[in-house]
Amino acid sequence: MLMAGDRAPASSANPTGTRLLKPLLIVALTAYWVPLLAPLVAADDFTLTLPSTINTQITSVIAAVAALLLFRRVTVYPGTRAFGYILPAFSTMYGVGVTILLVSRISYSGLMLVTGYVASVTVMFLLGYFNQRAAPRRLYYVPAGNTGIVADTPQMDWVRLEEPVLPADPGALIVADLRSHHLPEWERMLANAALLGIPVYHTKQLRESLTGRVQIEHLSENSFGSLLPSLGYTGIKRAIDLLASIVLLPLLFPVLLVIAILVGFSSPGPVLFRQRRMGYRGVPFDMLKFRTMVERAVETDEAAARHDAITRDGDDRITRIGRFLRRSRLDELPQIVNILRGEMSWIGPRPEAVPLSQWYETELPYYAYRHIVRPGITGWAQVNQGHVAGLDDVHVKLHYDFYYIKFFSAWLDLLIALRTIGIMLTGFGAR
Repeated sequence: MLMAGDRAPASSANPTGTRLLKPLLIVALTAYWVPLLAPLVAADDFTLTLPSTINTQITSVIAAVAALLLFRRVTVYPGTRAFGYILPAFSTMYGVGVTILLVSRISYSGLMLVTGYVASVTVMFLLGYFNQRAAPRRLYYVPAGNTGIVADTPQMDWVRLEEPVLPADPGALIVADLRSHHLPEWERMLANAALLGIPVYHTKQLRESLTGRVQIEHLSENSFGSLLPSLGYTGIKRAIDLLASIVLLPLLFPVLLVIAILVGFSSPGPVLFRQRRMGYRGVPFDMLKFRTMVERAVETDEAAARHDAITRDGDDRITRIGRFLRRSRLDELPQIVNILRGEMSWIGPRPEAVPLSQWYETELPYYAYRHIVRPGITGWAQVNQGHVAGLDDVHVKLHYDFYYIKFFSAWLDLLIALRTIGIMLTGFGAR
């Protein structure tokens, strides 16, 4: 993105101030009032003086407002990638607030401050989530080079620039393929836009942010210029997977038992379905799930096995209880065992049956790259695209997987987890 400092002062017609005021008020009120709930859920011996309460509330509000302003400052691209700045911005500002309180020896409540932090981050994620589904934002694009982003993001309000003149819109955002060779007058226009503080986005990066997909042209194309995702987060993610599985397994046991009984009575056959899937680093493993189809013989022919592994719309092999389990994603719960074994994660690219994975690898460039992270029960492609079977759709799914690998982080996992809850309630993408 070409930037030259801050944007020029906006005119009164610019809605930027209005757009900022609403989230600013929401975050500030959340940071002020929600910490007061902390004593209600604390132990009986929890005591708090009025000065401590006031000091904590003021610190929480200042930290939350500063974090929001910092977030708006460092957010380069609109769309999904903006979520990645929420946790760093709020963690930094609340950390500064705690440091000031400790150094100055001012009395405060750590529990209240943590409550304000968690509430503010949650509200910020919700604001960002609903903002993505708000009215489309107007983007002006240069009609030269790769302009496929226009067709890929119909949710945006695209305006074609017919001549190299800056748009009169005070809130203009300009999009151009900066790898393409532009005529001198267009290059001067883009340079002038940057000098005036008008954002000029490169189509490739903006396309990734708006679509949530990454098209890899070279294997070195990720955030680190290598084939590895974030190594620092890999260990943390594995620890979270184990902890969540250990905590949830006893709680989910009654649900698992009831589902097992229903599956057992639905049709002859085993309760659990085992299928050989392609896993982490290309190592096959036996994935577990509740059986949702009638029992059938194992295909030995390669083409027949590939055909058998694909679930199609209205598949008559699915049982009545199986349709409910697939729609609610409850059939995936036995994969907690795969997580404990280290074969899967709660969140990651969905593992494919070995015959399908081998076929896709021969047809789609760089398909094997998706195995660089552990496969998951749910993933970025599942919450955006749902179940697919056709080769063209699988190619799009691969772009979602590449996006997840490129931006492999806690914020993206959190976003996927939130969206998965909605998918379980609506049955989006189930077959």
